[in-house]
Amino acid sequence: MGEMKETSRLDRTHEIIGCALAVHQELGPGLLESSYEMALKRELELAGMACRQQVEVPLHYKGAYLDCGYRIDLLVEESVIVEIKAIEGLKPIHEAQLISYMKLSGKKVGLLINFHVTLLRHGIRRFVV
Repeated sequence: MGEMKETSRLDRTHEIIGCALAVHQELGPGLLESSYEMALKRELELAGMACRQQVEVPLHYKGAYLDCGYRIDLLVEESVIVEIKAIEGLKPIHEAQLISYMKLSGKKVGLLINFHVTLLRHGIRRFVV
Protein backbone atom coordinates (compact mmCIF):
# COMPACT_ATOMS: atom_id res chain seq x y z
CA MET A 1 0.00 0.00 0.00
CA GLY A 2 2.86 2.42 0.78
CA GLU A 3 4.22 1.87 -2.72
CA MET A 4 0.84 2.72 -4.23
CA LYS A 5 0.65 5.96 -2.19
CA GLU A 6 4.16 6.90 -3.36
CA THR A 7 3.17 6.27 -6.98
CA SER A 8 0.08 8.46 -6.66
CA ARG A 9 2.20 11.28 -5.18
CA LEU A 10 4.61 11.00 -8.12
CA ASP A 11 1.69 10.98 -10.57
CA ARG A 12 0.42 14.08 -8.77
CA THR A 13 3.73 15.83 -9.51
CA HIS A 14 3.09 15.33 -13.23
CA GLU A 15 -0.27 17.08 -12.85
CA ILE A 16 1.34 19.90 -10.84
CA ILE A 17 4.05 20.31 -13.47
CA GLY A 18 1.34 20.51 -16.14
CA CYS A 19 -0.30 23.34 -14.20
CA ALA A 20 3.07 25.09 -13.81
CA LEU A 21 3.63 24.81 -17.56
CA ALA A 22 0.24 26.44 -18.17
CA VAL A 23 1.12 29.31 -15.83
CA HIS A 24 4.53 29.80 -17.48
CA GLN A 25 3.00 29.72 -20.95
CA GLU A 26 0.46 32.35 -19.92
CA LEU A 27 2.75 34.67 -17.91
CA GLY A 28 6.28 33.95 -19.19
CA PRO A 29 9.41 34.73 -17.17
CA GLY A 30 10.18 38.04 -15.47
CA LEU A 31 7.49 38.44 -12.81
CA LEU A 32 7.77 38.31 -9.04
CA GLU A 33 7.78 34.96 -7.25
CA SER A 34 4.52 35.87 -5.48
CA SER A 35 2.78 36.31 -8.87
CA TYR A 36 3.69 32.78 -9.95
CA GLU A 37 2.71 31.40 -6.54
CA MET A 38 -0.76 32.92 -6.72
CA ALA A 39 -1.24 31.97 -10.39
CA LEU A 40 -0.12 28.38 -9.78
CA LYS A 41 -2.45 28.07 -6.79
CA ARG A 42 -5.32 29.23 -9.01
CA GLU A 43 -4.32 26.83 -11.80
CA LEU A 44 -4.12 23.90 -9.34
CA GLU A 45 -7.55 24.74 -7.94
CA LEU A 46 -9.00 24.93 -11.46
CA ALA A 47 -7.55 21.45 -12.04
CA GLY A 48 -9.43 20.20 -8.98
CA MET A 49 -6.49 19.92 -6.60
CA ALA A 50 -6.61 21.05 -3.00
CA CYS A 51 -3.86 23.57 -2.37
CA ARG A 52 -2.77 25.60 0.63
CA GLN A 53 -0.47 28.62 0.37
CA GLN A 54 2.27 29.80 2.76
CA VAL A 55 1.93 26.82 5.10
CA GLU A 56 3.79 27.23 8.39
CA VAL A 57 6.55 24.69 9.08
CA PRO A 58 7.54 24.69 12.75
CA LEU A 59 10.96 23.51 13.86
CA HIS A 60 10.85 20.78 16.51
CA TYR A 61 13.81 21.36 18.82
CA LYS A 62 14.44 19.69 22.17
CA GLY A 63 10.80 18.95 22.92
CA ALA A 64 9.35 22.24 21.69
CA TYR A 65 7.92 23.49 18.41
CA LEU A 66 9.53 26.77 17.40
CA ASP A 67 7.97 29.14 14.89
CA CYS A 68 11.04 30.26 12.99
CA GLY A 69 9.13 31.77 10.11
CA TYR A 70 9.52 28.83 7.72
CA ARG A 71 6.71 28.68 5.15
CA ILE A 72 5.99 26.22 2.36
CA ASP A 73 4.95 28.15 -0.75
CA LEU A 74 2.28 25.63 -1.79
CA LEU A 75 1.17 22.34 -0.26
CA VAL A 76 -0.81 20.34 -2.82
CA GLU A 77 -3.25 17.63 -1.74
CA GLU A 78 -1.55 17.69 1.69
CA SER A 79 1.26 15.58 0.22
CA VAL A 80 3.42 17.48 -2.28
CA ILE A 81 5.47 20.54 -1.35
CA VAL A 82 5.97 23.09 -4.13
CA GLU A 83 8.65 25.71 -3.65
CA ILE A 84 8.55 28.49 -6.21
CA LYS A 85 11.44 30.65 -7.34
CA ALA A 86 11.79 33.45 -9.88
CA ILE A 87 15.56 33.76 -9.98
CA GLU A 88 18.40 33.67 -12.50
CA GLY A 89 19.42 30.14 -11.57
CA LEU A 90 18.74 27.49 -8.97
CA LYS A 91 21.55 26.86 -6.52
CA PRO A 92 22.22 24.01 -4.07
CA ILE A 93 20.87 26.16 -1.20
CA HIS A 94 17.43 26.21 -2.86
CA GLU A 95 17.46 22.41 -3.05
CA ALA A 96 18.58 22.23 0.60
CA GLN A 97 15.69 24.51 1.59
CA LEU A 98 13.13 22.24 -0.07
CA ILE A 99 14.66 19.09 1.39
CA SER A 100 14.67 20.69 4.85
CA TYR A 101 10.99 21.60 4.50
CA MET A 102 10.24 18.03 3.43
CA LYS A 103 12.02 16.61 6.47
CA LEU A 104 10.48 19.09 8.92
CA SER A 105 6.96 18.53 7.60
CA GLY A 106 7.23 14.78 7.06
CA LYS A 107 6.32 15.11 3.38
CA LYS A 108 8.09 12.74 1.02
CA VAL A 109 7.69 14.50 -2.35
CA GLY A 110 8.63 18.02 -3.35
CA LEU A 111 8.95 20.16 -6.45
CA LEU A 112 11.30 23.10 -6.87
CA ILE A 113 10.08 25.28 -9.74
CA ASN A 114 11.96 28.29 -11.07
CA PHE A 115 9.76 30.38 -13.36
CA HIS A 116 12.56 32.74 -14.42
CA VAL A 117 13.64 30.57 -17.37
CA THR A 118 12.84 30.56 -21.07
CA LEU A 119 11.80 26.89 -21.04
CA LEU A 120 10.16 25.84 -17.79
CA ARG A 121 11.43 22.25 -18.06
CA HIS A 122 14.90 23.68 -17.33
CA GLY A 123 13.58 25.15 -14.07
CA ILE A 124 11.90 22.09 -12.53
CA ARG A 125 13.42 19.65 -10.04
CA ARG A 126 11.59 16.83 -8.28
CA PHE A 127 12.74 15.40 -4.96
CA VAL A 128 11.70 12.26 -3.10
CA VAL A 129 13.01 11.52 0.43
